[in-house]
Amino acid sequence: MSLTIREQIEEREVEYLSPYATLSRNTRGREREEPQCDIRPVFQRDRDRILHCKAFRRLKQKTQVFLLPKGDHYRTRLTHTLEVSQIARTIAKALRLNEDLVEAVALGHDLGHTPFGHAGEKALNHVYHFSHHRQSLRVVECIEKGGRGLNLTWEVRDGILNHQTAGHPHTLEGQVVRLSDKIAYIHHDMDDAIRGGILTEEDIPAEFRSVLGETCRARLNCLVHDVITNSMDRPEICMSPAVGEAMTDLRKFMFQNVYLNPKAKGEEDKAVHMIEQLYTYYVKHLELLPQQFLDALSNPDNSREQIVCDYIAGMTDSYAVKKFEEFFVPESWKI
Repeated sequence: MSLTIREQIEEREVEYLSPYATLSRNTRGREREEPQCDIRPVFQRDRDRILHCKAFRRLKQKTQVFLLPKGDHYRTRLTHTLEVSQIARTIAKALRLNEDLVEAVALGHDLGHTPFGHAGEKALNHVYHFSHHRQSLRVVECIEKGGRGLNLTWEVRDGILNHQTAGHPHTLEGQVVRLSDKIAYIHHDMDDAIRGGILTEEDIPAEFRSVLGETCRARLNCLVHDVITNSMDRPEICMSPAVGEAMTDLRKFMFQNVYLNPKAKGEEDKAVHMIEQLYTYYVKHLELLPQQFLDALSNPDNSREQIVCDYIAGMTDSYAVKKFEEFFVPESWKI
C-alpha cells in the first residue's frame, strides 16, 4: 500500500531533521482525537487553523507599541507576528528543526493580545488577573470556533503558553519562537522609534553598536546569526554570552527610552482608562455581550469577569474606541 503525502513528508522529516527536532509523527496529540489529514502533517494543520481564524485577522488592527500612529509603516500586532514567524523560520531551517511547528507557534503566540498593546494588558491585569500569553492559549482552546477552540496539538499550545520571557517551552521549536519574539520586537520597535523621531541611531549607546551592529538591519542579522551559530547541533537554543548580554541591555535601553517615553506612550493612560471603563460596564451589563460569550457563562469554570476579559481582549483598537463612545460619550458630542 502506497504512503499518503502526509506519510511521505513524515518520512522525510525522520531522514532530514535534527535529532533534537520535534517530529510530526511523535506529537503528543490533540485534546480531542480526530482523523489525520492525508496531505498535511499535524503542525502544518495547526498553522493553517491559526492563519484562518478570526483572532488572527483582528491582529491587523491591534497596537504593537505606538497607539494609533499617523503613518502607514509602523508595525501592528499582525506585522509583529509575521516578523516573529520569519525570524523563527530562518533559525529553524538553519538548525534543521520542524519549521511547521515553529511557524504555528509564532503565528499563534499573540492571539490573546489586547487592544492598545501592553496598555490594554496593563488595564485588564489591573481589574482582573490577566496576561496575554495565557489569553492566547484560551483563544485557541476555548474561544475560537464559537467556543469549541482550534483543537491544536500539545506542542503548539505549549509554545504559545511559554513564549514570554519567563517561559520554558518543552520543544526547541518553542524555544526558537520565544527568542525570536524578543529579537523581532527589539528590532522593529527601534526601527519604528527612529522613524517616529523618538530615537536616532546616535542615541543608541556605542557599546551596543560595537557588539550588535551600527544599523537596525545589521543588528537583526547579528542576532539571528548568533542564535544559529550557538545552537547548532545542541539540545537547547541559546546565544553567545556577549551577544546575549548586549541584547538584554539593549532591551533595558528600549524600556527606558521608548516603551516608557512620554512622546511614544503619552496616550497610554487614556487607553488604560478606556479599557478599565469598558470592563466595569460590561461586568454590570452582561446582557450586552454577544451570545457566544453569554453561552460561555454556563460553564462553571468561567466567571463573569473572565468572560468579559475574553470579549474585551478580542477587540481591535478601533472597535474598543467605538464601544467606549457608544457607552460613555453623549451622542451630541460625537463628531
